Amino acid sequence: MLLALDVGNTDTKLGIFERHGGAYRLLKDWRMQTARARTADEFGVLFTTMLRFAHVGPEAVDAIAISSVVPQSDAALTLAGREYFGCEPSFFTAASQTIIEVTTERPKELGSDLLAAAVAAKAAYGTPTIVLGFGTATTFGAISREGEYIGNAIAPGIRTSIDALVERTAKLPQVALEAPGGPIGRDTVSSMQAGIIFGFVGQTEAIVSRMRRAIGEDARAVATGGLADVVARHTQAIDAVEPHLVLQGLAIWHASRGG
Repeated sequence: MLLALDVGNTDTKLGIFERHGGAYRLLKDWRMQTARARTADEFGVLFTTMLRFAHVGPEAVDAIAISSVVPQSDAALTLAGREYFGCEPSFFTAASQTIIEVTTERPKELGSDLLAAAVAAKAAYGTPTIVLGFGTATTFGAISREGEYIGNAIAPGIRTSIDALVERTAKLPQVALEAPGGPIGRDTVSSMQAGIIFGFVGQTEAIVSRMRRAIGEDARAVATGGLADVVARHTQAIDAVEPHLVLQGLAIWHASRGG
């Protein structure tokens, strides 16, 4: 079995995959808060405990693939893989993959999560494709008709924006991420919800539209990330929501290496 880890700035996602023919099938996934100071033992205990709920023992894991944008955790994750699973984890990066050609000015700077999501989106939806990520940052990755990752747009994430607004405005409360009845709020909470939800919907529609003009009007827009559904339910600019896109990209990459 393959254990795939998507280590983000805010959350860490885990997925356990079973080999099914020439590909991998996701059996179960989990999400936990990213903690940069976690030790190898803490990672090992957490991962093995989670796997037990899927009736998977550590001895069943024969490969670990990791996308990490938190380098402070990489050494502990590597040691946890060795000590608790007897595996040497493989880290997915722009340099370690040959599935998508990256034609940005500095390919090595491209986040591994953005690229892993692009691998899965290209495999599932073809090209051209726009890959949206709703996480700590809101990202829009562009895959050309020729299948090249040509660049992206990066904006503050929804939660990041809310936290900054509340922190700098003493009287504004934290609010639930759900849209009010319309774009005109009638009290403080509904006013914030209208501005946040419809503001990010407008941002999404504008950037997707501009990217489609650049790479092809037939480009499919595929969204992932914990808040993808929040935006997608209020716009037709997003064609599909795939919550496990990064994990699926890691599985495709592992299979491409003969795993």
